[in-house]
Amino acid sequence: MPPKKKPYSKLSKTAKYYRDNPTARKKKAKTDTEINSRSEQKRKRRESGRARTEAKSKGKNIQGKDYDHKQGRFISSSANRGQAEKSRLKGSKRSSRKSNSKRK
Repeated sequence: MPPKKKPYSKLSKTAKYYRDNPTARKKKAKTDTEINSRSEQKRKRRESGRARTEAKSKGKNIQGKDYDHKQGRFISSSANRGQAEKSRLKGSKRSSRKSNSKRK
């Protein structure tokens, strides 16, 4: 049995968008399928699964943690999101938060 859908009021902005736009949802599903069928993605999933199995067999507490492929260790799942997204940080050349005082 599939899990129950969350009520609309409890959804994030992105989830609301995809629930309201079925064509966009289908396009995203197709893109996600293409990305997840790449050999490098499969390799990462295998590596992550093996690391989790090994850590559990050694008795390590990895609950709430994800395997970081760059660092080669388990880190908190919230810290493992958006590692490559450095352009949004303050001081980045591409950051939209940067003051435009140089344009005067």
